[in-house]
Amino acid sequence: MDRPANRPATVIGFVNAAHFIDHYVMLVFAAAVFLMEPAFGMGFAELLPYATPGFVAFGAGSLLAGWLGDRWSRRHMMVVFFLGIGVAMIAVGLVRTPFQLGAALLAVGLLAAIYHPVGTAMLVSYADRLGRDIGINGVWGNFGVASSVLVTGAICQTLGWRWAFILPGLVVIGVGLAFLAKIRHEVRTGPAQARAAVRVSRRAMGRVVVALVVTIIASSTTFNAVTVALPKLFLERLSEFSSSPALVGVVTAGVYLFGALAQLTIGNLIDRHSLKAVFLPLSLLLAPLLYLGAGLYGIPLILIAIGVVIGLFGQVTVNDAMVGRYTSEEWRARAYAARYFIGYTAAGASIGLVAWLHELGGFTLMMQAFGLLCVLVILGALIFPTDEALPDQAALPGAEPVGKATGRVVSPTAPRA
Repeated sequence: MDRPANRPATVIGFVNAAHFIDHYVMLVFAAAVFLMEPAFGMGFAELLPYATPGFVAFGAGSLLAGWLGDRWSRRHMMVVFFLGIGVAMIAVGLVRTPFQLGAALLAVGLLAAIYHPVGTAMLVSYADRLGRDIGINGVWGNFGVASSVLVTGAICQTLGWRWAFILPGLVVIGVGLAFLAKIRHEVRTGPAQARAAVRVSRRAMGRVVVALVVTIIASSTTFNAVTVALPKLFLERLSEFSSSPALVGVVTAGVYLFGALAQLTIGNLIDRHSLKAVFLPLSLLLAPLLYLGAGLYGIPLILIAIGVVIGLFGQVTVNDAMVGRYTSEEWRARAYAARYFIGYTAAGASIGLVAWLHELGGFTLMMQAFGLLCVLVILGALIFPTDEALPDQAALPGAEPVGKATGRVVSPTAPRA
């Protein structure tokens, strides 16, 4: 007897949990690194680059993950994601040498690479409203970022840095076993699963691709740099909190919560307005705020950091919606794989840049440099075409548009979920 089909709400719940886990595990090292220095006899600038291979793998691994998600099974890939990351996190907590640390962080990054191409494609397959559901999913990822610095600081202060990796690893394995028991592999078919974009002219699509690539490179590199550097930045520049890693974690987590609000708001705006109308105003935040905040301390720095986080996390939602709207279902995991390969491969370089710029000119130089890079986000928004340049034609053979705001269509495609 066939098992009943997966309930969309259950699938989306696990996908959202996976997004939380994905960002949480990738930032534990950044939140704990300054407490790990005595164990390895190395300073911040020396120890931080050991995370670089993991962040590079976070992007590069998405290509294979996306291909396997489309060609094999998205459900099976997510099982590998949950169980593999749990084991890899425990391994980080048990390392004894810098080489072992780099190898274990590489494993975490490679397994974490599965989520974005596979999990996001799975989400879109089961989603009801594209912008809203991507926005809510983004909030879960943001909570992962915020919780990582908050919980890691608390665990490090009470149990030591090793348990900051081991405890989350055990929890993730538990979530993976629940996913394995409750979610079955299925091939999604029918009209609700076809969410393709409009077919556009070659010239207009060229502008979409250029805008997306330029924006992804600049925003993803800056996103990674800011999330890695923010705990250390606050530790240096918020003197009233510098004596307690846990308090630094609380302040950093509070800043990230504004990013969660931004993603939810941007997701709802995407369902109601054109992408250009949301993309352009958002793009104007990052460059001036990063440059302005380069020399600030105390409360003014926190306020600027809130604005930067709103701009960065809101941009993630816009980028994901762009890919979801302009790709067909059977190619969607691979399209997201390309999107995250570009973004996180570029972001991998940010680890070395943060360490180098911090050593060369402190966080002042670092923030100024990334502020200059974010001028490219404004350029991408200016290049991106308006709705008038995108003819309202179906993207897939035999498909009929049924919703202009979300780009939903009816199609006979049979994607894997």
